[in-house]
Amino acid sequence: MYPNRSESTGGGHGPSLQERRYAALRGCERLLSGARPRSMRERLADLAEDAGGVYDLDRRPDMYGDGVVRALERKVADLLGTEDAAFFPTGTMAQQVALRIHAEAAGLWTVATHPLGHTEQHERQALSALSGLRSVWPTAAPRLPTVAELHAFDEPYAAMIVELPLREAGFVLPSWADLLAVAAVVREEQGAALHLDGARIWESAVHFGRPLPEVAAPADSVYVSFYKTLGGISGAALAGREGFVRTAKAWRHRYGGQLFQQWPVALSALAGLDRELPRLAGYVTHARTVAAALAEGFAAVPGARVHPAPPHTHQFQLWLPYSPEELDTAGLRLVEETGAALFGGWRERGLPGLSMTEVTVAADALEWTEKDVVEAVAAFVALLPGRRPQGADGD
Repeated sequence: MYPNRSESTGGGHGPSLQERRYAALRGCERLLSGARPRSMRERLADLAEDAGGVYDLDRRPDMYGDGVVRALERKVADLLGTEDAAFFPTGTMAQQVALRIHAEAAGLWTVATHPLGHTEQHERQALSALSGLRSVWPTAAPRLPTVAELHAFDEPYAAMIVELPLREAGFVLPSWADLLAVAAVVREEQGAALHLDGARIWESAVHFGRPLPEVAAPADSVYVSFYKTLGGISGAALAGREGFVRTAKAWRHRYGGQLFQQWPVALSALAGLDRELPRLAGYVTHARTVAAALAEGFAAVPGARVHPAPPHTHQFQLWLPYSPEELDTAGLRLVEETGAALFGGWRERGLPGLSMTEVTVAADALEWTEKDVVEAVAAFVALLPGRRPQGADGD
């Protein structure tokens, strides 16, 4: 869903579009993209049921990170093969702290980023507003910068951010060889730190065919998310060497991230790691099936596109030549009339009348066959403006 767009039904009466979506998705029979929304009561019940399997709930609640939060930090460090990790309430805070530490160590207040990266697109210019850092872009192409681009780049920088995967470009990942080559140039030739924006690093390991510690090894610091992919309540972590993490915790306190009690968030993160990590390879594999079926189903729609094809992770983009309002309305009608929910919200990108949605293949999608997807897409297309179902008069 994209709540920044208007959710008004236009009449001012009755349930809003957002409320209709929530009710329809909760009650749908089949869900292709994302996770079925749950009420607060349901989430609390799920947490109570799941948390007992990952932590002793008879222990006292965590205070200032001395209990289950610390257990979560150690779990992340073990998974990534780093010396330590620090819990953060948000990824935005975690990334600001990581880049500030690298900048201070280098005595240079410039960091290399990507114009489509999270720090540029979704953090409200926090790099400059909070830390006085200036971002530079070795490339604007929707991918990792190449070794040649780094060699040609004429500005020094303290650290480079590599987002795995690059979400706004379509959840795209480099090859393993390209990632290692770029890391070598950044760290060994140019003497800068490499920071991984690994909010979705968990599923990236499938594409690389490498275990998580090997994926994290080329970096000086790694940020991970506990709600993206893992389904936690919120929260993030920074992982790296012991000294880096110790300094990160000091800055966490200064930035207001040393909260009194965060045990519900930490428990949900531990439960998400336990539940979702073993499933991710299956999600990524099935995403390729779903993406191929969507491409087949929309083949007759001019301008329809699945990107990338095949997907690099269990998430990818779908582009259609309609407005977000037309696509949202058709999707809502489909789930209300048939019980099949295909997509979340749509965004207009680039040209007017061309919209994009992000497809996330997770647990609910595993029951969908390629035939199921193609048939549901046909029903969806029939609800779009200018489309009539087969068999209508004149066909």
